[in-house]
Amino acid sequence: MKLLRTLLLTCCLPAFAQDGFVSLFNGKDLSGWDAEPRLWKVEDGVIVGTSEPGSPKTNSFLIWQGTAKDFELRATVRVVGDNNSGIQYRSRRLTEITPWTILGYQCDVHPTEVHTAMTYEERGRGIFAYNGVDVVMDPTGQRWQVGERPRVVADISQWNEFTVIARGNRLEHRVNGRTTSVFIDHDEKNRALAGLIAIQLHAGNPHRTYVKQILLKTLDDGPILPFDAAALPAGAKKIDKPKVVSAQGKNPPAKKAPAKEKE
Repeated sequence: MKLLRTLLLTCCLPAFAQDGFVSLFNGKDLSGWDAEPRLWKVEDGVIVGTSEPGSPKTNSFLIWQGTAKDFELRATVRVVGDNNSGIQYRSRRLTEITPWTILGYQCDVHPTEVHTAMTYEERGRGIFAYNGVDVVMDPTGQRWQVGERPRVVADISQWNEFTVIARGNRLEHRVNGRTTSVFIDHDEKNRALAGLIAIQLHAGNPHRTYVKQILLKTLDDGPILPFDAAALPAGAKKIDKPKVVSAQGKNPPAKKAPAKEKE
């Protein structure tokens, strides 16, 4: 009878609970999160961040009030409007700018294909690898392209599941289960092995960022992979830091309207 009850309970649990995931969002309010109140709210069980020209003045973040080291994170997100968002992790606050300013790794929720779920560092070392490219950063900060894969295409105005898997110094991003980029960070001086999780609300072009599910699974500590140039795959090559193709959405940032002259 006890075994039967266990089987019945297991079959009725949500899939994420069986897999060891916990929800960071209760579906009701922003308990456990910190953000500029006027920018974020919960509507009909969904987190909504609203960005308008001049508000916020700089990228602002909804910050989970906990830290994570090695984990798998799955966030179901959409962005409506010509701009982008991002899933921040192993990050830290820059309170000298605002209480909700973040520095750290980011999985971009971006409408421009090369930027979709790329590996990036907000207010840090910039882009590591575009969507479709695997990169190793050596101890000097030099980027090495070590692999290439078909780019994952996603319409971010619709719901998509963005996944981050961080173990040791290896970071992997996925969209709807498909890997977009793998990044291995040997830059000991600048990398982070633990830190904050947050959701980005981008400044600039007006848009709304919607989040309906954020699941976190803690993983056993992964190894810190050592750098060995001789062990890089055949065809590995040094590359420059990738350039930003589109800073906000698919179109250039909207220009501010000129100030009216006083009569």
